[in-house]
Formats: sequence, C-alpha cells, structure tokens
Amino acid sequence: MTGMNPQAAIRCPIGLFERQTAKIEVLTKAINAAPTAADKAPNARMLIDEVNVLLDCASYDRSNSNCKICRSFAELRLQTASLIVKVGALEAAR
Repeated sequence: MTGMNPQAAIRCPIGLFERQTAKIEVLTKAINAAPTAADKAPNARMLIDEVNVLLDCASYDRSNSNCKICRSFAELRLQTASLIVKVGALEAAR
C-alpha cells in the first residue's frame, strides 16, 4: 500500500486496529515479496484471518468514523487477499 498511513488516520477506541495493523503489515510485505500468486496464497490466507479479527470487532460503533474507516480498510484487504488465494489456486492447478 502506498499513500496515507492508515495508522495515522485511524484512532481505534480499543486499540485493536493498531495491534492488527502490525500483523497485517508483516503479512502484506510477505505477500508482496512472493513471486507468484501460488506463493502469495499462504500468507494471503493468514491475512484473511487477521483481517477477520477487525471485521468481527465486538466494539464496532457505526457512529464512530474511525470504526467505519477501519471496517472499510478491512473489507478491502479481505477482498484483495481472497482474490490472491483464488488466483493462487488457479496457478497451482495448472
């Protein structure tokens, strides 16, 4: 990811975003470093697990803009990681 640092823009009321972001960044770097989608897929699966922690947040508050931004980032990350897993499976099947 490039551009704005999401950590600077989101203030999680329970600190969950910050904890998960550290894990997500490590996995994202590993995904980006892998040469093929099949090689990226295992880290993408782990990324899905970490993103789901954010999506399953019991403290989600629809009226809190930080929560809404966190949820939006998590949904985009989930879509991206899911796509990588699907392409990786297609590559592996060849």
